[in-house]
Amino acid sequence: MQFLCRFTWFPGTSREQVAQRFVQQHDAGLNFPERIQGWYNLAGGGAGFLIVNFDDPRDLTAFLQPYMDLISWDVHAITENEYDQRLSDMRQIAGGS
Repeated sequence: MQFLCRFTWFPGTSREQVAQRFVQQHDAGLNFPERIQGWYNLAGGGAGFLIVNFDDPRDLTAFLQPYMDLISWDVHAITENEYDQRLSDMRQIAGGS
């Protein structure tokens, strides 16, 4: 299952704190880079989002919790749409052919 995980650093959080935690989690084997499908930062820094793939939401929670003292998370389950298939579906819903 895919999740959109929007993040915002808490006020007062430094780049060094985030970097240290990231490296710590990586070295412990807990960042699971194979599950991260996309990682984007917003211009200006301190915010962005991840697109991750976890079968069990509890595993996703365990992945995010080590950062929760530095970063606020807003998590949503997402589905991917293939444009042509969605167009076909919408045509049927709209009553067209």
